Amino acid sequence: MYSKDEASHIRQSFWTTFGQYMAPQPSAEGVKVNWINYRTGIKHLYFRMSTDNRSATIAIEYTQWDEGIRALFFEQLETFKTLFTAHMGEEWDWQPNYTDDYGKTICRVSFTLREASIFNRNDWPRLITFFKERITLLDEFWSTAQYSFELFK
Repeated sequence: MYSKDEASHIRQSFWTTFGQYMAPQPSAEGVKVNWINYRTGIKHLYFRMSTDNRSATIAIEYTQWDEGIRALFFEQLETFKTLFTAHMGEEWDWQPNYTDDYGKTICRVSFTLREASIFNRNDWPRLITFFKERITLLDEFWSTAQYSFELFK
């Protein structure tokens, strides 16, 4: 078991390593991008990557507090579901009303890698590959789909 400080240091080290690994990778539009803090250009819309001692998850999260706007956003996103699934090459989990760790209801589309731990350095190559493949595909998808979401800016 790790102390709080040790666990924090390991997490920081992993994300620093991932950031360095991804730094040379341009976006689908050929520009430099901060992959860890990906900017979607839409307020309340985030591409999140997280990992812990059991799994890793990549997600599209829309955190708008207004339930009606959130539902409209999710409906718009669902119109891309077939295209999204084909582009990603796998079925993601689509949740219009997901409760996050803080008790806030958001809409979320996510994919999880099981049985991988950030605290096991032997798992880091799997975790980095998992995140790299999906965030770059997500970026490619978003580079064309984003224009359909401009009303949410």
